[in-house]
Amino acid sequence: MDAELLELQRQLEAAQSAKSSVRLSERNVVELVQKLQERGIIDFDLLHTVSGKEYITSDHLKHEIKMEIKKRGRVSLVDLSDTLGVDLYHVERQSQKVVSDDPTLMLINGEIMSQSYWDTVTEEINEKLQERSQIALAEIAAQLHIGSELVISILEPRLGSIVKGRLEGGQLYTPAYVSRITAMVRGAARGITAPTNLPSVWNSLQQQLHEMHGASGVSVEGSFFQSIFNGLLKEGAVLGSVRAGGQWTPAVFAHAQKESVDAFFSQNSYIGYDVLQKLAIPQPKQFLEARYPDGIALDAVFVHPSVVDMLDTAVGDAIENGHWIDSLSVLPSYISGPDATKILSICPSLQKAIKSSKAVVFGESCVFSNMFIKGIFDRLEKDMDSFGIRHSVGQGRPVNANLGSEHKTGSGQYSDTKDLGDNDTSSTGVSSDRGSKKKRGKGTGSTKGGSLEKDDDNEESIPVKGKKSHRKNKDAGASGDIKHGCKKASEKMKEESTNIFPDELIEQKVLAVAPELEELGGSDDSNAPLKLLSSHLRPMLVDSWTKKRNTMLSGNAERRRRLLDNLQKQIDEAVLDMQLYEKALDVFEDDPSTSGILHKHLLRSMGTPIVDKVLITLDKDSKLKNGIEVEDSEEDHIQLSTADRSSLAKDLPGALSLKAQVLIEALEGKRFDSFMDALRDILEESGLTFKKLDKRLERTMLHSYRKDLTAQVSSENDPVSFLPKVVALLFLQAYNKALQAPGRAVGAVITLLKDKLPASTYKVLADYHSTTVKLLALQAAATDDEEDCTSDRMRERKEDLEERLMPELKSLVLGTNKE
Repeated sequence: MDAELLELQRQLEAAQSAKSSVRLSERNVVELVQKLQERGIIDFDLLHTVSGKEYITSDHLKHEIKMEIKKRGRVSLVDLSDTLGVDLYHVERQSQKVVSDDPTLMLINGEIMSQSYWDTVTEEINEKLQERSQIALAEIAAQLHIGSELVISILEPRLGSIVKGRLEGGQLYTPAYVSRITAMVRGAARGITAPTNLPSVWNSLQQQLHEMHGASGVSVEGSFFQSIFNGLLKEGAVLGSVRAGGQWTPAVFAHAQKESVDAFFSQNSYIGYDVLQKLAIPQPKQFLEARYPDGIALDAVFVHPSVVDMLDTAVGDAIENGHWIDSLSVLPSYISGPDATKILSICPSLQKAIKSSKAVVFGESCVFSNMFIKGIFDRLEKDMDSFGIRHSVGQGRPVNANLGSEHKTGSGQYSDTKDLGDNDTSSTGVSSDRGSKKKRGKGTGSTKGGSLEKDDDNEESIPVKGKKSHRKNKDAGASGDIKHGCKKASEKMKEESTNIFPDELIEQKVLAVAPELEELGGSDDSNAPLKLLSSHLRPMLVDSWTKKRNTMLSGNAERRRRLLDNLQKQIDEAVLDMQLYEKALDVFEDDPSTSGILHKHLLRSMGTPIVDKVLITLDKDSKLKNGIEVEDSEEDHIQLSTADRSSLAKDLPGALSLKAQVLIEALEGKRFDSFMDALRDILEESGLTFKKLDKRLERTMLHSYRKDLTAQVSSENDPVSFLPKVVALLFLQAYNKALQAPGRAVGAVITLLKDKLPASTYKVLADYHSTTVKLLALQAAATDDEEDCTSDRMRERKEDLEERLMPELKSLVLGTNKE
């Protein structure tokens, strides 16, 4: 086999050394290679060199790259491209394949590095480290032209083997240097006897190293000191504790702290949190709770259980003896109000008393036995008349309790409607078939002297027709409604009870019966014990007052029912009369001057009495409702002034007061229809009815009115009083409407009747009017000097009226009326 192989080598050598008789040009060679590639004889890639005169295979290029790496250890791809004469693109591709096939190689930043290279480099680093004791990673990275991260990744697996040192905080240290730093840290930590911030200690050590090595020395990072310190702490070489932020508390200091706390607490049975803060103990409350499990942690101090026992004994005695006690007077001075509250909350005797309703705590520290509170209440209840409650309520509704404020039902009526015994019949109005039962009115025409054109105070009234309506009362329904109304009033009173007895008033009364409580008040604090005691007594006083008041109200309910029944009767009569006379105002709408006179006359003559009656009655009802005594005096004919009306209206409760004020404004106004609307509103608000005038009832009233007026005209003998009555009768005959006009409007009415009367009747009526005016003018102008002359002329005018004009006018009017 070897012989054959040697023979083949000799033949190959001979063939190579033989000179060919035929030589190919470079172009022919290139074409020949392309032809071989086309035919597949050359089935592998051929790479051109940079010169273009040589071919190289990929495998051979990889081989040459490996040889270069093996020879140099670290080689740049750019340098490989120049050395091998191959384009950089092909070098990069083949280098990546070489590195991927060999795990001992790495390609970083365009350079291929082998592990053997790094072993050599780390050996050099170790030699330098042993010479200098410390080396910065930044320096190594700068020398090798690589990043610090790569230096760390190369050094870490070789620490302890090739590199004899310790890597910490970007520095390489020798074991001897580390031992030296460890000794410095150990000495510093053991020398500290008070809580110290570790970064400041590391700064001091760095300053010492700087002074020892000068400017050429490498500074040691604080993290290196901290790492060594943590190791010493774990080993137990130094004793103490480290809090977040690097606060070091040595064991000797902690021991001294605990001894100080124990000494203070054992001597005083308490210790303040500020004392622990001065001893630099963080979270003092948690520290004390852990050290003394039986102690009591308050807001400002930590106390021994004996303090609670002392207070519990004092509180128990006070409760049993029916007294009160301020716990601050028993507790040491260092305990404040909030802390006293907490101590009271854990006193067994107090908790037992509270559960059995024997004691109450007011404010932060005061304990009152219920026996003591009841004693004060009993004395206040006896003296309740001196509180002035009735005086406060006396203007028609309770000022303190607002018990007279209106209670509205769904329909907007005054809630006392049910209290008053009103039933469905009364609330819907009086039926029209009762019109025939109305009481006939009487004429009020009379003369007091004075001109017909004078002020309304001297006006002659046209006869007023009066009719009364009667409401039905259902006693059974009324009694049930009264009970329901009282229940509603009671609920409302409870809601507003806080205003019946003001705190200031109760405080004054309490101090009057218990002067020793004065020290508990005197401040604006709503949580002051005296104020809380007053608030506690208020519902008790209100309940007592309410019982007395309800007793009185039950007796007043029947009086209120009769009072409003009587008002309803008078309102029914007056409202129907006013609606009857209101219809005549439409005739004068085209004469604003006369219309204004008639509106104001109706307001004065008919509106004023009913307004006064309504206000007086509602004021009485409000007082009776609130338990105020009211005399059963008849005030039907009392005429109120505007100020009196306003005062009564303002004293009525809530919406009723507003509507009453609107009614007064309408009474002082110029339109009678506005007054009627306001009257209707206040009657509905108070639960009374406003009866409407229907056609049937209107005919009945006009018929009765005509008969009364005819009788008055027939029987009238006074010539002056005769005129307004006869004008009213003629107006009724002409327009079928009842008229009530003042004296100064009679002339306008006569003028309006001109087209409605026969010429003869109108002529006599006009003469009668002019003669009456002259007579009245003479009466008004009469003086002592002209008394005889004036008397003669007055006598002549009067005789003319009585003997000629009155009989003639009666004959004409009464004759027409019969027809």
